[in-house]
Amino acid sequence: MEGQPPGLAGFYDHPTGLIIYDPSGRMSVQITNKGNRKLFSGGFAAGTNEEKAGAFDSYFGYYGTYTFDAAAGKVTHHIEDYSYPDLRGRDQVRWVEFQGSDRMVLIPVEDGKGGVIVRKDATYKLFWERAR
Repeated sequence: MEGQPPGLAGFYDHPTGLIIYDPSGRMSVQITNKGNRKLFSGGFAAGTNEEKAGAFDSYFGYYGTYTFDAAAGKVTHHIEDYSYPDLRGRDQVRWVEFQGSDRMVLIPVEDGKGGVIVRKDATYKLFWERAR
């Protein structure tokens, strides 16, 4: 990944994740920062408030439906639910590029301030590779 989205400084230092698009139009994504994931000192589900906050801050996921506009080179994620409650019910539009048959690049279209990012000027990119 190149660059980082506003408000998530450091989140993408060591990212890993999974994105799924199914033929019926459903999608799901999960991203975590492996470098910041710490075990709970009291075992599974018994973390301190600080440990739980750290776990939340180093992981996010959402699901919903998607639409793909090949002519515009965009995919829109129609979010039904998100680990960040403020983003429920919103759309996230991404430029999409395919590099061969096994690699997809997603680039945000919106700048988070009500404007649009010019595709060639984008610095934040998510690189996804097909699972084998």
